[in-house]
Amino acid sequence: MNEPDRLEQALHAARALVLADLAARDVAQAEVVSMVEDAVTHRRWWVGQWPEGMGYLSGLVAQDVQDALLERYGRWPLCPVCDSGDPHALHVEPELGPDPHWVCGRAGVVVAPVGGLT
Repeated sequence: MNEPDRLEQALHAARALVLADLAARDVAQAEVVSMVEDAVTHRRWWVGQWPEGMGYLSGLVAQDVQDALLERYGRWPLCPVCDSGDPHALHVEPELGPDPHWVCGRAGVVVAPVGGLT
């Protein structure tokens, strides 16, 4: 498979994983899906500048969408682990690395891989 095909495959995979998480939490409305498309477009340029970062796309697109949602709607995804205290969002770990997961920083637990929220 040539490099442009691998790039498109990685971008489509990142999009699908983030859309799955959004759908699992019932926030995959059209405007939010547009945020995913914007993130994918931005990351297409980014990975074009740094092809070695292709394996990091899923986590980065998830973080981009999370940031966009925070600006417009509030925290997402909310932590399903902590029952007390203020509601808080999960975050992606590693911030820049392969195999990204949603993590509760307060409890210090991995909740799900990106694309695996329920």
